[in-house]
Amino acid sequence: MSVEESHGPTPRRAKTMRTPLGKVRKFGPAGSGTSDFWQQRITGVAMTLLILPVVVVVMMLLGRNQAGAAQIIGSPLIALTLILFIIASAVHMKIGMQVVIEDYVQNEKLKLVTIMANNFFSIAVALAAIFAIFKLSSGV
Repeated sequence: MSVEESHGPTPRRAKTMRTPLGKVRKFGPAGSGTSDFWQQRITGVAMTLLILPVVVVVMMLLGRNQAGAAQIIGSPLIALTLILFIIASAVHMKIGMQVVIEDYVQNEKLKLVTIMANNFFSIAVALAAIFAIFKLSSGV
């Protein structure tokens, strides 16, 4: 009695048209490495371009009271510049800390919790800063 007779025919696996690279794509340690890489580079360039106007605005705000600051930040161009800088900084910070967490935290549960805390913290900081800009620019 042969093996096939005792256990029945061996099941055949369906053949796939995918290449070996296609089979392993998106299975890296993070699963989204290249998009995070490019987002971090783009936000870095955006912050580099926006840093000079932001420094000029901060220097204009030195020594001013709240009414003077509201008058300067009340300009739509200045408020937009500050908001764009805040968004780029928050995204850059989120991605940078996420890379550090993914690389150095070994416990998967702790990694998940710290990545979630990083996301919430980045969003909270960005929203608080944007709210402050809107509040100052609206004069309320």
